[in-house]
Formats: sequence, C-alpha cells, structure tokens
Amino acid sequence: MSVIPGPLLYEGKAKRVFASDREDVVLVEFKNDATAFNALKREQLEDKGRLNCQISARLFELLEREGIPTHYLGLLDETWMAVQRVEVIPLEVVLRNVATGSLCKQTPIPAGTSLEPALLDVYYKDDSLGDPLLTEARLELLQLVTRERHREMETLARRVNAALIPFFQGLELQLVDFKLELGCNGQGELLVADEISPDTCRLWDLRTQDPQARILDKDRFRQDLGGVIEAYGEVCKRVQGACPNPRNYR
Repeated sequence: MSVIPGPLLYEGKAKRVFASDREDVVLVEFKNDATAFNALKREQLEDKGRLNCQISARLFELLEREGIPTHYLGLLDETWMAVQRVEVIPLEVVLRNVATGSLCKQTPIPAGTSLEPALLDVYYKDDSLGDPLLTEARLELLQLVTRERHREMETLARRVNAALIPFFQGLELQLVDFKLELGCNGQGELLVADEISPDTCRLWDLRTQDPQARILDKDRFRQDLGGVIEAYGEVCKRVQGACPNPRNYR
C-alpha cells in the first residue's frame, strides 16, 4: 500500500474503516461477511469482499465520469480502497425503479410494477430502531439535515439513478432498486459514499425470465436461494468488461 493504515475507526456489517497517514484519507477494507435483516442472519462468503470492492470501484468511477461526486479515490489492492474522509449523514436514500421487497409488503402495489418516476424513500439509519422509513414531517422534526440539504440529497440520488440505469441496461442487467449513503467532506461537499454493489442494489439478469435465476444480488442470501458468490461474480464480470481498469491510489 502507498498509504499507511492507521487505527480502526469503524467496523460495520460489510466493511472496516481505518485512519491513514493522510488526515483527509481513510482506508476501507471490504469483508466477506454477508448479513441480512439487520444482521440477524449472518454468514461468511469467501470472495464476497473482493467482488464488492471491485464492482464498487468501477461504479464510483462511472459516476465520476458523469460528473457525480463520490468519496472514492482509488484502489489499494483487491479488497481495499482509499476514500475521502466524510461525515456520513445517518440517512439511507432508496431509489425504487420496480416494485418489490418491502414496498410490496407495506402497500398493495403488485410486485414487478414499473415505477416512473422512481420512488425515492428516506430511512433513518439506526439498526436498534429497525431503520424506519421517515416522512417529510419526521425528517424535519429530527433535524438531521436542513431542508436545502435534503433536496440536494434527493437531486444527487436521482442523478445516480439516471447514470446507473442505462449502464446496467447495457450489461443486460435491470437496476430494480438501490440504497445510497451520502456524506460531506471537509469542504462541506455532498458526496456519494459507502459502496455500490450487489449488497446495496437489486439487479435482475435480463438474459433470463426465471424469477429466481434472474436475481444477481443480496436477495439470493436473504431468500436462501444459494449461488450468492456466483451471482456477484457474474455482475463483477460484466462490470469489469465495461470498465476494465480502475485506478490505483498512490
């Protein structure tokens, strides 16, 4: 590594974040842990960390080419990346292009319904509370972000969606929905943070109509469908084919 890892700052379900010898740079290690249902279900899946790291790096670079700011700086090796130090906003922004999952459990909308424009939901990021869905009024009551910052977050998330949909379509993948975490760097700039991978996106294979075989994301783990690493590997292969050479951080 060209930068020197420092103390562990944070360990989440899928990643560890370390300080570095550069004040504004932190190092992210992608783990092989697979979790679902707020980590009530957990398993180690060999090679998952590498696949998510490699996919995320390429998708961050795709977003940057579209003028969308991210925290990504470059890869250190197959499971580590360098990113800008950000203060993560404790909200998850979810974009839904097709109705499935919790939306269909909580509403009468039939699974598979196309959502145009994409439905944008905001959740409070707190496992102890079950990451509750926030209304506009509750978001304002909590005062986690200003109204202006909230609008900026929504705009940025929709720009990400607009960039990812045609990219995945070109790989014969349908972007069903995805979640984003956003943060602010030392200059106050709002950035896409965390990761973009089959852990955080629902991706369906357009090469098959089989409702189970088409799933190439974390739902394979949630639903005990098996073949999780094979599915992630297929996504990685297609993404690598379109974006073969992610940059290294030096």
